[in-house]
Amino acid sequence: MASIHYSVSIHSVPKLPKSNNGRTFSLNLANPKRSCSFPRIRASSSQSSPSVEEAVMSIDNLHSFIELNMGKWNGSFYQFDASGHLLQQISTKLSASSYGEDHLMSLIQTNVKLPSRRPSVVCESCLYSLQAEMRARAFHILDPKGVVDMLIVFLEEKSDGSPPLLDNSMDKESKILPFLGEWKGHSVTKRSGVYGSTIAEADTVVSLEMDDDGQLNQVVTSTSNKENANVTTNVEWKGTMSENLVTFDGGYQVTLLPGGMYMGCPCDVSKSVAESKSFHLEFCWLETPNKRQRLVRTYDVQGLAVSSTYFFETKS
Repeated sequence: MASIHYSVSIHSVPKLPKSNNGRTFSLNLANPKRSCSFPRIRASSSQSSPSVEEAVMSIDNLHSFIELNMGKWNGSFYQFDASGHLLQQISTKLSASSYGEDHLMSLIQTNVKLPSRRPSVVCESCLYSLQAEMRARAFHILDPKGVVDMLIVFLEEKSDGSPPLLDNSMDKESKILPFLGEWKGHSVTKRSGVYGSTIAEADTVVSLEMDDDGQLNQVVTSTSNKENANVTTNVEWKGTMSENLVTFDGGYQVTLLPGGMYMGCPCDVSKSVAESKSFHLEFCWLETPNKRQRLVRTYDVQGLAVSSTYFFETKS
């Protein structure tokens, strides 16, 4: 595996524009095959275009992203197959620095090239520790047919010491136990600019139980306020467990990993696309026995990211 370099450049906004003249903000990656830019932003009342305040908020968020990620990160790289079996583990070092100010700030990082036997679709999620200067980065690696090829996790700490390691002391049958019970929390959804850049929030309750036969039953209750009225939705899933893999009715699977983590995705993304259904990928990190974070990314039938939902939940 070779080392690669990439940079993220942020063009600052010195003043709020008072006219309809647009300004384009770019996110540039040193890899010539990967580049993207934010849509042209205009001071308009159209619901399909983000407001000036939202544009400035996006730039502020990117500045915060740079500050959060700067420094030297020591970590451990874990490669799993789709069933959660460990394929390899290596130590990693990542250095991130920034340069420039005012009109241009850049974040430069060194990273590890992800191993792949064939062309792949790579989807990344990242959760930051609530206890220390640590983070967990998770990658769903899908083959061209939309089936999970492998799962990647980087567990990293901002320090010069020994790299952190995932706790792999639990046997396969016990990995589900920390997730059982009732989890209460709050979710924040950030939708992409194409869909209006709106933010939705909800109170959530997730109950996961396992009966004597090993059958799993999960009930997700979400309550949000819409037009000054509370709207509650309930979704029930039933599933079965085989070693590290939990398969729910409807074709969704969760792979249990060491360190209180799991990664979820459809069993076959291409089937969702063929049936004109959106799909979502999930990464969960249970950092302590009674606190966990989850990040759910939702995609439309064309593979376009529709939204990202962050959950913080506690178990009573």
